[in-house]
Formats: sequence, C-alpha cells, structure tokens
Amino acid sequence: MKRWTSWLTVLVLVVSSAAIAQEAGKKKAAKHGLKSGDPLGAFYVTKCAGAESDQVPVGENLCYRCKNGSRPQVIVFTRTTDPVVVKLAKRLDAAVRGHEDAQLRAFVCVLGESKEKAEAEAKKLAAEAGVEQIPFVVPNDVTTGPENYSLDPNAAITIVLGNENKVVAVYSVEKPEDLKIARVNRLAEKMLQ
Repeated sequence: MKRWTSWLTVLVLVVSSAAIAQEAGKKKAAKHGLKSGDPLGAFYVTKCAGAESDQVPVGENLCYRCKNGSRPQVIVFTRTTDPVVVKLAKRLDAAVRGHEDAQLRAFVCVLGESKEKAEAEAKKLAAEAGVEQIPFVVPNDVTTGPENYSLDPNAAITIVLGNENKVVAVYSVEKPEDLKIARVNRLAEKMLQ
C-alpha cells in the first residue's frame, strides 16, 4: 500500500509540474506583444511633427489611437532612426492617400532613452521623410512604449495594424535591415479588404 501511495504521489507531482511549466510558458509567450484579435488599447503621445492637416498642434498630448477611432490604422513603434523608417513612413503616407475611402490612418511613435532625445529624433525623421499624412509622435511611456501593448524590448521596429478597435496583425524586427516594407503593405492591404 505504501508503494502504491508513493507512486501516486510521484505521478501527481509530475503532472502538476508539467501543468505549472506549461502555464508559465504561456505567460512568458504572452509577456511581449499584442496578438490578432486583442483590443487596440488607448495610449497617449506628444505630437512632434508631421500631418499638419490633422488639426493637432505640435506639442499637444493626445491619444492618436483614440483620435483615429475604429478606422483602420497602422501604428509604427521605432527605437531606431535607420533610413528604413523614413522609407516606411513614405510608403504609409502614400497608402493613406491612396485609401482615403477606407479612411486609413497611420502614425510613427519614436521610443528612446529620454523624451527630449526621442522628440529630437521624431522631428529629424519627419523632416527626412517629408510626408504629409503621417504624424511623428513620442509616447508618454517613451522608453518602453505603452504598457498595454507589451512591446518586445529587443525589437527595433514594431508595427501594429488595427481595425474596428482590434489588433489585426503585428510585425516586429530586431534589426532595421530585416524590415520588409512589402510585407507591411500586404498586411495593410489584407486589413482593408
């Protein structure tokens, strides 16, 4: 009887350990990043440059995600000023103009070590891009991005596509040179269908 009880105890411990490990793995996987179908949460930013026609003055703190409402939108979070960000902004500007009927919106959030440095980088990126429809902003949570988005701290660029207040797709790269702008275009086109 003691042997049977010992085996049963071992079996219960093994099964419990496996269940705990599986749950911990799920929590770790969910720790970074939004998933398709998640709510597209609100977060506040300071406008630094761009989108002069959107009637938001430079320096205003607002929720662009909220301003865009349930419209389709592309939110770019960048920790880099690599030229690929300028190319992406130009492509998004063209997409916004080309999809006026769908009311597509986009904005670029520059993350950094400090608000001052990120604001300077946002202004520099906006000047280099020369786009008309894309605001360049700095999130209030400048080092990590919005807490409710759980951005991967190792990602140089994270792009969140949303529609009807839900996440449609997320695309992240650790190195700017790995960003495929054509993939962003395909994701946006699919979102607009």
